[in-house]
Amino acid sequence: MESVASAITRLAALAEAPHISRLARAFADAGHELALVGGPVRDAFLGRELHDLDFTTDAHPDRIVDIVAPIAQTHWDIGRAFGTIGAVIDGHTVEITTYRTDAYDGETRKPEVEFGTSLEGDLVRRDFTVNSMALRLPEQKLVDPSGGVEDLVARRLATPAAADVSFGDDPLRMLRAARFTSQLGFVVTDDVQEAMRALAPRLEIISAERISDELSKLLRTDAPRAGIELLVETGLAEHVLPEIPALRLQVDEHHHHKDVYQHSLTVLDQAIDLERERHPDAAPDLTLRLAALMHDIGKPATKRTEAGGVVTFHHHDVVGAKLAAKRLRSLRFDKETVTSVSRLIELHLRFFGYTEGAWTDSAVRRYVRDAGDQLERLHILTRADVTTRNRRKADRLAHAYDDLEDRIAELSAQEEIAAVRPDLDGEQIMALLGISPGREVGEAYRFLLELRLDEGPLGEEEATRRLREWHAERTAG
Repeated sequence: MESVASAITRLAALAEAPHISRLARAFADAGHELALVGGPVRDAFLGRELHDLDFTTDAHPDRIVDIVAPIAQTHWDIGRAFGTIGAVIDGHTVEITTYRTDAYDGETRKPEVEFGTSLEGDLVRRDFTVNSMALRLPEQKLVDPSGGVEDLVARRLATPAAADVSFGDDPLRMLRAARFTSQLGFVVTDDVQEAMRALAPRLEIISAERISDELSKLLRTDAPRAGIELLVETGLAEHVLPEIPALRLQVDEHHHHKDVYQHSLTVLDQAIDLERERHPDAAPDLTLRLAALMHDIGKPATKRTEAGGVVTFHHHDVVGAKLAAKRLRSLRFDKETVTSVSRLIELHLRFFGYTEGAWTDSAVRRYVRDAGDQLERLHILTRADVTTRNRRKADRLAHAYDDLEDRIAELSAQEEIAAVRPDLDGEQIMALLGISPGREVGEAYRFLLELRLDEGPLGEEEATRRLREWHAERTAG
């Protein structure tokens, strides 16, 4: 947390940047107000990188265009009806929005847009006090009508208006509260948490696309666990990812010291740590994080109590993969993400058979083939799934997976395992056997693929001989 003085210094340096000072002068010369608002002001106090600069003004959209057109390389309507104009000034993109005092009808989260007349009135309608601060330009005066600085110092998340009114107007703000909890490391105030509990059903008026967008932003934060816990504690998760709170009462037979819910959060934490360790410069991997969070959601549906009181979750990997695909489709995630997350969940237990006996080269090839382009994510998910407190057991599993990755690398170097294909393609199969496209070609292809996985590269001559033998036996049969 930066001091107020150092934050003001950072903001002053930003305000004096040529393109911003030029913009501020243009509005002042035209007799209009201009202020830097929202995230950049907040982040100046938090010592975070300043980007995505948003400005607000008393000028209406048409007047904004009149002011920026002479100094901008280009400008465009982002949403003129909502009061927002975009422009590029000296190579920098800015967005300028007219002061607003919106009114909500209580049925949807879309407000009746009403332009306001004061900066203070615009600020108090915003989602959280820490986002309701502004820097007037060009005079560089901080405006904070709701005590945002005090909340920043206390690292708390509060709303400018009463929380139940704010969330009743726009229920999506409740999901933002969870995201900011993780993104900023803040704690919501008691009244915010109570309003989230009371108004959780209001999420039903939010589109699936909006929900998935906020959920994705939450999972891409450095530490999403706190936000997910808030969603579960307040009941919001029941309307977003109901499979996650359903895990709380399910005791995992492999991890007697914690329930499946806590285990899943730990797997998510560990997957993120491994993701950063193995790919330090990569963007947050949403697919991996979804798979880590949801990898055990098949357990409630497969829980059985066997003789002697032993609890089992047979086939929870397969069931969980189907549940994850259904949930992610309902949230309008793209097809690639749905398919990849589902596949990772389906495969997340495959490795644990490796520790029960040495896998043949054939088994290793199948592991790679089945993982396909998800192999690296599967490596991370499988390692993250070890949450036992038994150090000896954890070390044994880690060493076993080290060994598996070493074998994959060796086989890959020998025969390019990642692109395992039969020694003959479909055209060659049809030519050799004198058959037309159809089911028999597919069966022949699978026969050759199994040979390839079991025995490695055969070469075209040997593959031809084995294929002819296979076909002759089938024909004779």
